[in-house]
Amino acid sequence: MHSLTSPTMQPLSLTQSSRSLYTRFISTSFSRSFFANTRTITNPVFNTNSTYSPLLIRNCSSITAKPSSQIRKNHTFKSEPDEKLRALRELFSKPGIGIDAYIIPSQDAHQSEFIAECYMRRGYISGFTGSAGTAVVTKEKAALWTDGRYFLQAEKQLNSSWSLMRAGNPGVPTTIEWLNDVLPPGAKVGIDPFLFSFDVAVELKDAIAKRNHQLIYLYDMNLVDDIWKDSRPKPPKNPIRMHGIEYAGVDVVSKLSSLRSQLLDAGASAIVISMLDEIAWLLNLRGADVPHSPVMYAYLIVEIDGAKLFVDNSKVTPEVLKHLKNAGVELKPYDAILPEIERLAAHGAELWLDTSSVNAAIVNTYRSACDRHLENLGKKSDSKNDIYNGSNGQSWGPCGVYRASPVSLAKALKNPAELDGMRNSHLRDAAALAQFWAWLEEEIHKDLGLTEVDVSDKLLEFRSKQQGFLDTSFDTISGSGANGAIIHYNPEPGSCSVVSPKKLFLLDSGAQYVDGTTDVTRTVHFSEPTAREKECFTRVLQGHIALDQAIFPANTPGFVLDAFARSSLWKIGLDYRHGTGHGVGAALNVHEGPQSISFRYGNTTPLQKGMIVSNEPGYYEDHAFGIRIENLLHVKEVQTPNRFGGIEYLGFEKLTFVPIQTKMVELSLLSAAEIDWLNDYHSQVWEKVSPLLDGPARQWLSYNTRPLVHP
Repeated sequence: MHSLTSPTMQPLSLTQSSRSLYTRFISTSFSRSFFANTRTITNPVFNTNSTYSPLLIRNCSSITAKPSSQIRKNHTFKSEPDEKLRALRELFSKPGIGIDAYIIPSQDAHQSEFIAECYMRRGYISGFTGSAGTAVVTKEKAALWTDGRYFLQAEKQLNSSWSLMRAGNPGVPTTIEWLNDVLPPGAKVGIDPFLFSFDVAVELKDAIAKRNHQLIYLYDMNLVDDIWKDSRPKPPKNPIRMHGIEYAGVDVVSKLSSLRSQLLDAGASAIVISMLDEIAWLLNLRGADVPHSPVMYAYLIVEIDGAKLFVDNSKVTPEVLKHLKNAGVELKPYDAILPEIERLAAHGAELWLDTSSVNAAIVNTYRSACDRHLENLGKKSDSKNDIYNGSNGQSWGPCGVYRASPVSLAKALKNPAELDGMRNSHLRDAAALAQFWAWLEEEIHKDLGLTEVDVSDKLLEFRSKQQGFLDTSFDTISGSGANGAIIHYNPEPGSCSVVSPKKLFLLDSGAQYVDGTTDVTRTVHFSEPTAREKECFTRVLQGHIALDQAIFPANTPGFVLDAFARSSLWKIGLDYRHGTGHGVGAALNVHEGPQSISFRYGNTTPLQKGMIVSNEPGYYEDHAFGIRIENLLHVKEVQTPNRFGGIEYLGFEKLTFVPIQTKMVELSLLSAAEIDWLNDYHSQVWEKVSPLLDGPARQWLSYNTRPLVHP
């Protein structure tokens, strides 16, 4: 990637549809990569004409991943939640605060899904450690909203002081509905404006105003931090590293030049980028500030004639400093972002702001400074409170351009070097998984009492031996029996289950390599599954196959394909409470937008060549078992006998090559074509992965890729 072309970008506007989506975001705090990207972008930003260096894999021995058991010992969510709530409520009436309720989201100031421990405020105050959720505390009540992936986990982790709001279930109010119901008219609701995107803050403000409530922006202090005090973990200071051109495919100067052409076309003089993966991708840098995500905490402002990176200078190595200087990027302190926004506005800068991701503190600072600038010029804006002009879709404020970030889509369209890195890292990952499964199937019947955490840590051991391994890409989901039904289950030392040879076992895991990011789920049984388990597994597999084989016209949004993965389950009245597919970064975040495959139809981003998505249908029987089958797919052009409408048709290339356990398959439910798909897949697994193995792991792979015989 790439030299920038100059397509017409779809503007970001709060239509009635998108407003309702933002309301649901507030009430459930779904991760941005699954849901919050409601914008439509129809044209690619970059092309792939650049040359790139051959792939060179190197060990990064200075970066190591800790076992999940060791990481969890360091978590600080230990004190009594009732005492925390009492201390938090005492702050409500202090001078300069004066609120009746306080909203604590999951996000950091960059709307990240995974965040550093020092920003896990919602987890600290509530005890609920899932990655998605919103806590709301009033003077008398405390409630937590989360989505279906986390219902069972939240039930276990919340104490009696909290009410669990199962977002999306019939009769469950949204956050806004609940606030409007429990607060007396005229109440004041406080938020930390750094933790809410501008769009979400505006939606919240407008919605609670219907009951004459007021939204209070508390810029100077976060109330949870105030009670967390000295026990709060320190902000991360891990060194930033280079992401080599052999993996990135395009140099920073070319990326910035391309972005600047976009700024000129939009009439903007600078763009503020706050999404951490966008900054890492654009600057060909990687960090280690956030568990599982190779990013660093920073803001980036790219101007027509320069760029400024706002970051803790102690993280910048001499090599990285030289790299940035060569690209014309100046270093600024991380907390200097708001003064710089004010300075730019005072000079009349037209900032490009993606208000779905840039936090309310930055946008409000810019708008206020713009108003002051216009007043000084005697040209006070006539529309300071109305940024969006729906008549032509163009979005303007008192100054500035409000559109989706062009970097989001550019990052999603992988170039040849990035795709090669993803393919290569997935094969090494598959080898590690073959070694792991061979080991586990041997050990599971020895009655050693292996726990879910033991198994997770052993998998990390196998992966860490692979060339280029850096970290896991998320906390491994290792669930035996009923724990597999907890969609985002995190086993904890001392409380997790022993992996039973007589129960279904679900393992969802991934890794960060220097050249790629993996995410794979397999569900297995170590003895004899029941007929019910086999039927459910087979119907999940049928959905997986249907999506894998899908061929669709260009410009098809992901939600159109979601039903492919569910139809076999729907036939017997079953379903699952999560999206079917999310975007995946190349040696970046395991969840990325703007694309997704989900029943949430607000994301109309079309699937395009070069995107990577997951294919992960599932079924979860509460308190019994869970099933999920997940591969990663690359969106590619396919040749069809016809080209109706003269447009191209797209399909998928598999990136994941790990056997699917055939003993779980009820052959009588599969068509001949579906059996052929499974046999062909296993043939590819053997061909691609067996050269990387020897001994028991190679024997295991041979046994588990044997072809099925048609009944």
